[in-house]
Amino acid sequence: MPADKIMQEARKLRRVSDSLDLLAEQDAPISEELALLSGSVRNFAVVLEVLVALWQRQAPEYDSLSN
Repeated sequence: MPADKIMQEARKLRRVSDSLDLLAEQDAPISEELALLSGSVRNFAVVLEVLVALWQRQAPEYDSLSN
């Protein structure tokens, strides 16, 4: 199912975001930038999750239209 694959990608993005947060906490010279990037990556993950949730809410309607 495409939704499962999209959710898997969202989980990967969250792990990347977590990794960037850890780097930012290590007092890197660019810690502020890493934290901002981490937030952006996490936001993309949330957008994917919302899209999947919306698609799953509408999926039954599409199934009934095709019958």
